[in-house]
Amino acid sequence: MYPDISYSELEEKLKTDEYVLIDVRTPDEYAQETIPGAINVPLFSNEERAIVGTAYKQLSVDEAKMIGVEAVAKRLPDMFKTLLDINKNHKHLVFFCARGGFRSGSVVAFLQSLHISALKLQGGYKAYRAYVNERLPEVAKDIELIVLYGNTGTGKTQVLEALKAKGADVLDLEGCANHRGSTLGAVGLGEPNTQKMFDALLYEELKDRKGNLVFTEGESKRIGRSVIPDYLFEKIRSGIHVEITAPMDIRVENIVGDYVYETDHELIEALNHLRKRLGNDRIDQFIELVRQNDYRSVARDLMIEYYDPMYEHNPKNYVFHVENLEPEKSAEILINEFMVESGK
Repeated sequence: MYPDISYSELEEKLKTDEYVLIDVRTPDEYAQETIPGAINVPLFSNEERAIVGTAYKQLSVDEAKMIGVEAVAKRLPDMFKTLLDINKNHKHLVFFCARGGFRSGSVVAFLQSLHISALKLQGGYKAYRAYVNERLPEVAKDIELIVLYGNTGTGKTQVLEALKAKGADVLDLEGCANHRGSTLGAVGLGEPNTQKMFDALLYEELKDRKGNLVFTEGESKRIGRSVIPDYLFEKIRSGIHVEITAPMDIRVENIVGDYVYETDHELIEALNHLRKRLGNDRIDQFIELVRQNDYRSVARDLMIEYYDPMYEHNPKNYVFHVENLEPEKSAEILINEFMVESGK
């Protein structure tokens, strides 16, 4: 019997350096979703996993295991060295795979035979996912959201970062989704997170908050590939709404800073999605400006012609207003208005 541990037992222990999670699933599985903070030390490559799976279905369990053993044998020395390096900084290694079965169990058995403290996560990633599904509504139940709204480029994300740096509780929905929520929202960020990864990161951001007053950014229900849970989206709609504004010149610089870093091909691809909205001639003009590195003209005109009209089409009732000239000062204003006066 492999020594194992449930995630509920492990969660507090992970706050120390003594315990670390190790995901032995393939790089593709890890890239899709994992437990936040887990290190990927794959037992099989993506291709080997597919071959072993096919052997299970088409040959036999024994033949599939033999193929798996032969594949692991080739990389075992490097894998063992990696685990020894991890073990220098973490006393207890906790392994998981999809369901806590063959892959994680075999690694734990091997390390235990060498007197290295190794544990198997009960139920693997599937059990962790069930745990998050159960706990996330609970940790979100008592929060009160201060929701930052504002036109594209007003620096809402920078204000949230400054608030977090000053010790305020923050829920970064775009960070959890790995998407900025607009047509150009994925530019420079890579693949948006899956729903499972989004939920896990939401849980991580909310579970250890210091109080119930949490700053976030106003978002539509879908951000990239992720959907905000109904109970949380309702808290956004009913939260304390704050408007963030900024002069156009600052907004342009914010957009260029966020979107322009060797991303021309992504910008052009995203602009092509706006042809039905803005017309072929206008998009062709924007693409030519991108090729000429005139990003500021594109940013300014997109905000005037596309983003600002969309934002003004959905007015909100705001209880407070901040002109964001410097995110750190804006954060101080918000803390003084909502946290100092309330004593939170």
